[in-house]
Amino acid sequence: MSAISFQSVSKTYDTPRGLLTALNQVSFDIQEGEFFGLLGPNGAGKTTLISILAGLARPSQGHILVQGADVQKEFALARRRLGVVPQELVFDPFFNVREALRFQSGYFGIKNNDAWIDELLDSLGLTDKANANMRQLSGGMKRRVLVAQALVHRPAIIVLDEPTAGVDVELRQTLWQFIAKLNKQGHTVLLTTHYLDEAEALCSRIAMLKQGEVVALERTSDLLAQASGNVLRFKLDGELPAALAEQARVTGRIVQMQVHNATEIESRLAAVREAGLVAEDIEVRKADLEDVFIAVMNAAKGKKA
Repeated sequence: MSAISFQSVSKTYDTPRGLLTALNQVSFDIQEGEFFGLLGPNGAGKTTLISILAGLARPSQGHILVQGADVQKEFALARRRLGVVPQELVFDPFFNVREALRFQSGYFGIKNNDAWIDELLDSLGLTDKANANMRQLSGGMKRRVLVAQALVHRPAIIVLDEPTAGVDVELRQTLWQFIAKLNKQGHTVLLTTHYLDEAEALCSRIAMLKQGEVVALERTSDLLAQASGNVLRFKLDGELPAALAEQARVTGRIVQMQVHNATEIESRLAAVREAGLVAEDIEVRKADLEDVFIAVMNAAKGKKA
């Protein structure tokens, strides 16, 4: 039995401009103990899918099973098996951190949970904030509390929706160390993130969504194997000639181009010099998950055009 089974899940919204399709026949399974990544650009349908999984929205079609329990027909059972960390910073301003975690335990009928609460506080760097009111915490600290609340009932499946968005490096490292430890202990993890380096390092298998459809579903190692060649990276002041710009990914001063051999590297750099430009901090690196992601999204765009 799978930890999570998405079965032909579709979601449409009736808008003044007509029907909007957020999800279209999404189907895949996540196995027990997997660390699974769900990737896609903004508007791809990731949060909609997680909202349906958590019981916060209803699918227009299809079913989702959590360890065999239907999230619509057996909501309480399915929800108890899930620990969901949402994107939004939602908190109760009337309680301190420890009280918030005790109340969250109570929602699942769990009493005398202080030993586990203490472990969560310690693992997430919240021990010295245990008696602080939620309103007094920084955004990063509030996000740590959200993680603790999601884990306070010891769920078998942990769902992380952009958990490190806008947080500092220290929290990212602390969180991933703790989540990786729980995964090794047998917890299933479903992660959505825009930090593709996190997905590459943590996830054993990945699904990519675009415009509500699954456009890739493979082991991370197999996706990376599709990244042929290397990437030439350099910094540049000025605009690339149009012929080069079509082959490049430009972020501010940073230019990245796919290359397959030394001849291509020299050819690209020569074209930069001929345009009267100077490339700085030149390096060649292996293609990574971000390169694969962009290639998959571009290929999916071509098919839909």
